[in-house]
Amino acid sequence: MKQRTIQKEVSIRGKALHTGKDVTLTLKPAPADTGIVFRRVDLYGKPEVRPLVDLVLGSEMQRQTTVEQNHIKLHTIEHVNSALAGMGVDNCYVEMNESEPPILDGSARPYVLLVQEAGIVEQDKERKYFELKEPVSVTDGNRSIIALPHDGLRITCTSADDRGVHTQHLTIDISPEIYEAFIAPARTFTIYEEIEPLLKQGLIQGGSLDSAIVIRGDKIISKEPLRFKDEFVRHKIMDLVGDLVLLGAPLKAHIIAVRTGHALNAKLSAKIREQMLAPKKKAEPAKVVVSPDAKSLNIRQILNLVPHRYPFALVDRVLDIDHEAQEITAVKNVTLNEPFFQGHFPGNPVMPGVLQLEAMAQVSGLLLLSKASIDGKVCFFMSADKVKFRKPVTPGDQVVIHAKITKNRGNKIVAAEAECKVGEDVVSSAEVMFTVTEAPKF
Repeated sequence: MKQRTIQKEVSIRGKALHTGKDVTLTLKPAPADTGIVFRRVDLYGKPEVRPLVDLVLGSEMQRQTTVEQNHIKLHTIEHVNSALAGMGVDNCYVEMNESEPPILDGSARPYVLLVQEAGIVEQDKERKYFELKEPVSVTDGNRSIIALPHDGLRITCTSADDRGVHTQHLTIDISPEIYEAFIAPARTFTIYEEIEPLLKQGLIQGGSLDSAIVIRGDKIISKEPLRFKDEFVRHKIMDLVGDLVLLGAPLKAHIIAVRTGHALNAKLSAKIREQMLAPKKKAEPAKVVVSPDAKSLNIRQILNLVPHRYPFALVDRVLDIDHEAQEITAVKNVTLNEPFFQGHFPGNPVMPGVLQLEAMAQVSGLLLLSKASIDGKVCFFMSADKVKFRKPVTPGDQVVIHAKITKNRGNKIVAAEAECKVGEDVVSSAEVMFTVTEAPKF
């Protein structure tokens, strides 16, 4: 789909929920790739804030979504964000002459009507969705949200208070048409007993029955009848759609929320954004097929046969394989860049003897693993006998490793004689034994 913005500037006035101040909010068209950006036109320079989860002010998430950037705060922006995202508006400037939008009737419907008044137009660039790749979950006591990979935005939500009264459940697929008809009209609600404590905290100064539903015991106090039998859970979904704007991109996922709120929604957005920003895993290079009659092996073929990787890959090239004679010759090029030289006689670097022994074991294993009949197996070092270290190996040396299998018990227990040479000099030798087994699964 193409990105979308609004066609013309539109405004609305009203009282803010928590500050109680009169606010004018104006929506303006924005270029592609802008996102939803708020402007504080009451402040010098008309500073802009794009509400992303990195800016969430965790200490001020009670009954509202709050972000702060460079000491510029935005409060209770979830209904505006929800209406824009729910209606498929990707790019829009939201200008306010206060820190908080008007609450209006407590739902997102007035903002949906404002978007419809402005008109929606497509832009030249494609919409960039984030498709969830792996499940994400957050919890807080008896509250939880799980996000699962899904082709689209589906929300499953359960709303309930601590008394277990008015428990509601709904699963819905979000699209502009569905959002407008079944989510946007749902109003905010509160428990009667919570009103006084909230007022003492300086919150809901602009709240009234014009902008909220009040639950008192089993009774619903409202200026008009409920718009839906399950209006509470629909409002929770509306809030969640708004808080997902904090991701900075439209999301494809199935979200399952139980008794969620703005703080938990923000935690979910933060974990999903971590996945969004994580570096993409590099594709593994295609495996190089090793022919059963191969007489030599390059480094890519070697890495396909053995599990060893830096800094324990100690064979650079196999020069010759003779399966009939059960012999193999390989090389290890020793350079000053070897990681072990940092700690092994750094002032007079010498290749550790134990690593020469490991190289002999790896080469012996390669002789067996290069057979087609051993596909999918690995070799584990069991023992070493008659180990001798005759001369030091230093940077610049090319170690030629020769091994010959001396015993083979059904390709399960194998013994070999091996030696390392630099030029014409034997620098080390050993008899090694290893076992051949299935590659372990992790």
